[in-house]
Amino acid sequence: MSSVDDVDAWQQDGWEAGTPTLPQLLLRWEQVAPAKVALRVKRRGRWEEISYGIWADVTRRFGAGLAQLGVERGDRVAIQSENRPEWLYACLGAQGLGAVPFGIYPTNPATELAYQVDDSGAKVLIAEDQEQLDKALEVIDGRDSLVAVVVLERRGTQSVTTTDERVLHFDDVVALGAERLASEPAWWDEQTPADPDDLAVLIYTSGTTGKPKGAMLSWRNVVGAIRLQAEELQVTPADEVLSYLPLCHVAEQVMSLYTPLGCGAKVNFAESIETVQADLRAVRPTLLFAVPRINEKLLSSIEDRVAEATPVKRAAYRLTRRIGDRLIDRRLARRPTRYRLHERCIRALLWVLVTRSLRKHTGLSRVRVAISGGAPVAPEVLRFLHTLGVPVIEAYGMTEATGTITLDDPADLQLGSVGRPVAGVEVMVAPDGEILVRSDTVFAGYWEQPEATAQTVDPDGWLHTGDIGEFSDDGHLRLTDRKKDIIITAGGKNLSPSEIENRVKVSPYVKEAIVIGDGRRYITALIQIEHDTVANWAQRAGIAFTTFRDLTERDEVVALVGRAIEEANRDLARVEQVKAYRLLPRELDQDDDELTATQKVRRSVIAQRYTDLIESMYAARSGVSEGAA
Repeated sequence: MSSVDDVDAWQQDGWEAGTPTLPQLLLRWEQVAPAKVALRVKRRGRWEEISYGIWADVTRRFGAGLAQLGVERGDRVAIQSENRPEWLYACLGAQGLGAVPFGIYPTNPATELAYQVDDSGAKVLIAEDQEQLDKALEVIDGRDSLVAVVVLERRGTQSVTTTDERVLHFDDVVALGAERLASEPAWWDEQTPADPDDLAVLIYTSGTTGKPKGAMLSWRNVVGAIRLQAEELQVTPADEVLSYLPLCHVAEQVMSLYTPLGCGAKVNFAESIETVQADLRAVRPTLLFAVPRINEKLLSSIEDRVAEATPVKRAAYRLTRRIGDRLIDRRLARRPTRYRLHERCIRALLWVLVTRSLRKHTGLSRVRVAISGGAPVAPEVLRFLHTLGVPVIEAYGMTEATGTITLDDPADLQLGSVGRPVAGVEVMVAPDGEILVRSDTVFAGYWEQPEATAQTVDPDGWLHTGDIGEFSDDGHLRLTDRKKDIIITAGGKNLSPSEIENRVKVSPYVKEAIVIGDGRRYITALIQIEHDTVANWAQRAGIAFTTFRDLTERDEVVALVGRAIEEANRDLARVEQVKAYRLLPRELDQDDDELTATQKVRRSVIAQRYTDLIESMYAARSGVSEGAA
């Protein structure tokens, strides 16, 4: 087979004949289209292209090099690095030996690195740069299972790689592999066969409560996820994705590794999470997965840009939003979306003046499917994206289900729902409201935690998600909240904090909202401001400030947030409305255990750390005062 046109045929034959591993899929691409560009990465300001032939060659040599270091089938290999081609080389190189790779968030401190190395019994740790190597050197002593640390970048690490025999550079391992393959070029290729139930990868959960657990995904899970994405999203070799969320996360592995490798889509690596907006403009992906925080940031940046625009442009933007809302309302009501002649003319003019420019500014001009997942997103954010003409849909998934469980349909849009179960996935709601899932993508269990596994997957194979939800009459699933996060007020009312928080976070001035109210008389909130947006607003308003804390203490800023909360309260039932709020004096930080590696708030830590602020909101409150809404 020598043509990319034959891709569909060999994919289907391969999937029907068995369960291929990712290394096997890579080797097939090497045979079918060795010169086809598979990966692109921006280095020193220039985009470099990597073909399937190069990807397979480097992976083969690195995998053989790991074998020379003593890595065998079943051993664990840790990768602590930002997204880059070497992440994929290391992952597939290890999997080709039957070893089990797993990612560690680069933002994780040395203590968390030590925990995951110990929990997994990792044999090799791959560290990206000097920063990650420094963490590795803190934990390597006294851990007999860890035989080597492999550094991806030479800059700043050469003195260590030449003096500590346990520390090698990536190129050194590749050279070891080349020596191994010199006499047996196909040796690594022949190691790849695996049973569908063999362990493919570990993915550590975020650990919002307690320590992270290693979720075990089998090859059956991985291939099930590829098949699901290929069918639901109709992914082809013409598609492109931007890889920017951490590859330690299941959603990013599915979108930036499993699906592209299964379907031939091109992967572009962002320079960093800080450059995502610029990278979006440069790449203009056709498929985009974004967590709510990214979508909220897009809206915030545009709102901030519009605030500085001329009166005419601000008026055009507001008109665009109003017309967009009208169109969405018609779609939601299942009414015809035909426009009268003057409306069509207005829309065409606004496309030229506003919408086209905004889509270009955001890098979304080529997106054919945008998926929002990872957490609930406010309907207002989805409305904004639809106004730009971006076909955004909500998805629901989790690590233990290898990603996607339900997916919305642009042709059957229901804002606030996460769509219907995808093909091959059974979903039901238990009597207590918990969502249960059963499919080939349900994970094999937690690494060396049989009791936790038994509590999560019952004897009938149902995965207990810990999420609360309900089905509409036409089969759409609506998420309420995490089972453990549901608030029960002093009056006995069950409330979903995430719904209230998302309403507040629609404001471009609010980055985080942590709703309080369990066992209390009314709902309150701790607010972390969106520093850049609020700082720009303050400068335009002539308000002087120095530090983050100083900004939060300005009466004008407190009032600004108060107006955002009042706006959110208009869409909430009386019992759900935020009655008082306080601004956090500093930004929440993962190093202080306030956020997980995926930037999820650890509510229990916040509740303990800011007890005084919380209690001040429940002190004798009368009327509307500073920090009250």
